[in-house]
Amino acid sequence: MNRRALIASAAFAMSVAWTAPTLAQTSWTMASGYPESSFFTQNIRTMVKEIEEKSAGKLKIDLRSNDSLIKLDAVKRAVQSGQIQIGEIRLGVYGNEAAMYNLDNIPGVATTFDQATKLTEAQAPFFDAMFKKNGLRAITYVAWPGQGFYTKQPLKGLADLKSQKLRIYSKQTQIMGEKLGMEALILPFAEVPQAFSTGMIQALWTSAQTGTDVQIWDYVKHFTYTGTMHNKNAILVNERAFRQLDDATQKVVLAAGEAATKRGWELAKKASEERENVLKSHGVTIAQSPKDVLDAIEAAGKGMVAEWLSTASAEEKGVYETYRKSLE
Repeated sequence: MNRRALIASAAFAMSVAWTAPTLAQTSWTMASGYPESSFFTQNIRTMVKEIEEKSAGKLKIDLRSNDSLIKLDAVKRAVQSGQIQIGEIRLGVYGNEAAMYNLDNIPGVATTFDQATKLTEAQAPFFDAMFKKNGLRAITYVAWPGQGFYTKQPLKGLADLKSQKLRIYSKQTQIMGEKLGMEALILPFAEVPQAFSTGMIQALWTSAQTGTDVQIWDYVKHFTYTGTMHNKNAILVNERAFRQLDDATQKVVLAAGEAATKRGWELAKKASEERENVLKSHGVTIAQSPKDVLDAIEAAGKGMVAEWLSTASAEEKGVYETYRKSLE
């Protein structure tokens, strides 16, 4: 009996030794709305690899890209509820929750990457506090490249935009499109190809990155760059899931998030030129916007800033004032 007991005890000890590493491993699921070709997704893939390697496999992250698990507009709620532990969002989607989400969606507020950087610095403390109240933590903020119009015919002036059916992605860009005389329709990224095919839209307002992601050359042949805005994406983590990690792994996640922020901005800067070259290689003509179009966008943006200030809280207005002072 003693011998049997010793054998059983040894077997149990070996079992614990083999299973301990597995039990120590944590698995997270992550959702994003963009395809593997997007620099956003490529940046996340690098971040995930870094987290898994530097945590020595303690934290594994299963990234589901391109709306394959959760639609982009529903990612924030999914992370907040704990359905998934981490996800990438586009901040402008949530403008109905707080005015701050809309600020970098307004034309003319941040027209360059330098301005977008300063705006992010002013906004980050506000966003961080707001996310904390909702059980969330932002570990990256990354700006989009500048925007432009994709059209079937060359854009020679404001008159060429009149009455065109335009796909946009936020209330602010919808207002801008309407101010330019267009029929602006908010559609999810994934529905763009079908919308072109069915005639629901004739033109697209977005970046060179998105143009290549949807293979825009199958539908139109002209991209007219305006710059106009650099709205942002963020990667959110469920705070409860984050707190369940050991201290060392928490530090790995935060460090990887910081690295992804820095890398993401550099990728965004490179994406414009690189993606424009891809567009050109598929027969898309690249042009700079006519002045009357830029003037009309600027006028629309000023009106939207005034409206934003009338609805923003005192704290949100303070963020905007801090940003404006940083530009002086």
